[in-house]
Amino acid sequence: MKVPTPQYRCPLGRLQPDVHDVDVIKQRGWRDQHILVVNADDERLDWMERELVRQIGERLYGTEGRRHG
Repeated sequence: MKVPTPQYRCPLGRLQPDVHDVDVIKQRGWRDQHILVVNADDERLDWMERELVRQIGERLYGTEGRRHG
């Protein structure tokens, strides 16, 4: 009679974070709460759209760590 050997489960395995798809989280944030997260260098945007994102970011958060009203 063969008895299966139980596999050893490392106790540290439960501490490893779950890997999540960032685009799915961004999509859910937009659909559920109308929060838009955009990388200003996203290749899916054309030059004008990337420039608009950059200008909005600089207006809201300033440049180089300075915050604008």
